[in-house]
Amino acid sequence: MTNPKKIVLAYSGGLDTSVILTWLIETYHAEVIAFCADLGQGEELAPVEGKAKASGASRVYIDDLREEFARDFVFPILRANAVYEGSYLLGTSIARPLIAKRQIEIAKAEGADTVSHGATGKGNDQVRFEVTYYALHPDIRVIVPWRLWDLNSRSKLVAYAEARKIPIPVTAEKPYSSDRNLLHVSYEGGILEDPWREPYEDMFTLTVSPQQAPDAPEYVEIDYDAGDPVAVNGERLSPANVIARLNALGGAHGIGRVDLVENRYVGMKSRGVYETPGGTILHVAHRAVESLTLDREVLHLRDSLIPRYAEMVYYGYWFSPERRMLQSAIDEAQRAVTGTARLKLYKGNVTVAGRKAPQSLYRPDIATFEEDSVYQQADAEGFIQLNALRLKIRKKVLGDEG
Repeated sequence: MTNPKKIVLAYSGGLDTSVILTWLIETYHAEVIAFCADLGQGEELAPVEGKAKASGASRVYIDDLREEFARDFVFPILRANAVYEGSYLLGTSIARPLIAKRQIEIAKAEGADTVSHGATGKGNDQVRFEVTYYALHPDIRVIVPWRLWDLNSRSKLVAYAEARKIPIPVTAEKPYSSDRNLLHVSYEGGILEDPWREPYEDMFTLTVSPQQAPDAPEYVEIDYDAGDPVAVNGERLSPANVIARLNALGGAHGIGRVDLVENRYVGMKSRGVYETPGGTILHVAHRAVESLTLDREVLHLRDSLIPRYAEMVYYGYWFSPERRMLQSAIDEAQRAVTGTARLKLYKGNVTVAGRKAPQSLYRPDIATFEEDSVYQQADAEGFIQLNALRLKIRKKVLGDEG
């Protein structure tokens, strides 16, 4: 295969992509365009353009995608209450399809024939990036250095960078890597590869330790409209600003830390540590409003689909027809999810302190333990008899075996 002429690299300025940019130029003698998506990394973006140009990038894109990320990617998974393997709120998983989407748009605009990324051959991100590339541009060429070169360890990458004076954010002594966006920060590698070792406290960036959090709880109210949060403490905010505001509130109370060993799509288990303060608050708040507004069978059916939906996102099938179909069903149910949740934040915990909705299905006059004129308790006897009938028959026919 002939060498590519122009490559668009998904570039973060971290260890992997810093090395990859130089390696692509040295290996293929091609023009490399660096693209960095601003998904809420904050100060991490400041040195990106200078580093990329110093490493030989012909052009650098730094695109502010925060509102698109929050509105079109994070909010849909929050409407679905998507959680992978009971703990992971999909912060890295949901960022990849947006990065890949914009990368393909830049490749088309620049006339590039190739795209590249810094995901390893052992991880999930390679699938998330490349499935999206091919879904949006079936004929694009993809170069993945981690599957081609002999720099097959973080220590070798560090040595390569030091030999070429490439500035990098990690050292051989502290080699774990992190990935930050508006929804979370993830950490992996280094000492975290030992699942018995506790993370260093100074590793965390969004949250204080719950032990060091304030001794008094803080209350927050979140307003929802058709399944999406629209206001915090009565102040209407854009999608990105809702998450940012709750990140600050949750982080101050040590909320959203997760340490788990998860099952990667490629077959191995891996240990990851995550901080998701705002997303954790929104997950609890959304559930609270849903408890008032969703019909029982709709709620139970939707909940039965959460593991499958979360798996689609985790595996990288955001632009698949099955995810789109399921999203349509979820969003139809969310039309009723309008109301307010009041939450108590205290030392790493989020608890529901109240919830209300203009079209609440909760009826105090029916649910009350006091006297009422709506619910006929005697009706319950026939209901129970009919539902127990099959069990009674089974016991009579099979006896002790039943």
